[in-house]
Amino acid sequence: MSKQRTGLVRRNFLRGALASAVVLPIGTALAACTVSASGSTAPSAFGATGTAAALKRPRGALFDSAFHDRFGQWPLGYISSGGPEMGDIIAVADVVGAGDDSAFYDAWIASGDTYNADAEAALAAGHRVSARALFLRASCLYAAAYHPLFGTPVDPRLLAAFDKQMTAFQRAMELSAVPVHPIEIPYEDTKLPAYLIPAVGHEAEVRPLLILNNGYDATITDMYFASGVAALRRGYHILMFDGPGQGAMLYKQGLPLRPDWEVVVSAVVDYAEKVSVVDPKKIALSGWSLGGYLAPRAATAERRLAACVADPGQWDIGEAFQGFALKLGTSKEAVADLDKLEDKTIDAMWSAIQEDRELYWSIVQRGFWANDVSDLRAFIHRSMQFTLKDKVTEIRCPTLLTSAENDPLADATKAFYDALTCPKKLLAFTAAEGAGEHTEMNNRSLVNQRVLDWLDETLEMR
Repeated sequence: MSKQRTGLVRRNFLRGALASAVVLPIGTALAACTVSASGSTAPSAFGATGTAAALKRPRGALFDSAFHDRFGQWPLGYISSGGPEMGDIIAVADVVGAGDDSAFYDAWIASGDTYNADAEAALAAGHRVSARALFLRASCLYAAAYHPLFGTPVDPRLLAAFDKQMTAFQRAMELSAVPVHPIEIPYEDTKLPAYLIPAVGHEAEVRPLLILNNGYDATITDMYFASGVAALRRGYHILMFDGPGQGAMLYKQGLPLRPDWEVVVSAVVDYAEKVSVVDPKKIALSGWSLGGYLAPRAATAERRLAACVADPGQWDIGEAFQGFALKLGTSKEAVADLDKLEDKTIDAMWSAIQEDRELYWSIVQRGFWANDVSDLRAFIHRSMQFTLKDKVTEIRCPTLLTSAENDPLADATKAFYDALTCPKKLLAFTAAEGAGEHTEMNNRSLVNQRVLDWLDETLEMR
């Protein structure tokens, strides 16, 4: 591959991998692989130590490390829904400086601790509204601390931060106008941790329910800030849960993701339709990031859903590895069946992954962990199981797909949309709107407004 082509590949990746994204998607991460003409990966800052400091700050970044900036700007998407302010994030970035993952973790935890202490002081003084807001901010700050620590064995610091995050969130929920408490949803031989939060001002009324479905590496609190607050204000009850491979189910129980997500969602709907304030005929499901596959996959079999939202719409996760292999010089014929890739191709992929900090995190630290695999060939095989191409016509409820202009995960959204045979809508978001990146993270207000408008219309028509 020429240097000009290599540079183009890298620029396309940087345009598609949103600095504030909640997740570095596998498809986006694979697009990051810079391959030389000889097929070897271009030099990178990631070596055996796994440090990120040498990945220098790109234009528009807040953190010195590009890797840290991927996670550090994530809370910017939550400012309008009660998350940290810009000043909080800049202050953390200044403390981290050129520090490593431990410095990144410590700075976020210290900021969260400060707000948590302020919340306790406000509560002691009788300022319940302020205390609730401060606990929410603390929760979001704690959640931003630990993503660089992903992987097995599970880092005790990750668990400590997660516990702080969920405790602060719970304190905030208890201070709601109508106190909200965590619930457990029966699922196979365990239970899914969840929250059912009633619509603001309609706490005792029978209302439509929006189930929020996470992706790869976010948690319940992320769904609350990213989509939940907007839905609650619009008059929807919301139900948020950690499924297998997500949040507490992964961190504490070690349960991996599963491609047949309808099994998970059916358990959630079983619970939801028995709640007295939920209209069982108006239960909708919305998934973001990897949830853009998981939600429509659930809709292929769960007939009680009145509507489905996929942000972005995805119907085949394994396709990203075909593109990866092609960039390494593998023929189209050879990538037709990824299970039969030659060892030399797998070795070239593995070399690329080891030499790129972001790619290593996405594939190994997160992907291997969340899918309970220990090598690249097994991970590719597992990813191939996440496909809707043979099931797309089984989706019957009205379905909305989003597609952001610069999001590589949305490259196949139009094909997915065209294949749908149910009532459907495609919402395109652009860079000119500040919403052109993965999950429109820099303009969640816009995507929430348009999605909820569609959902209002759809549920009223049914």
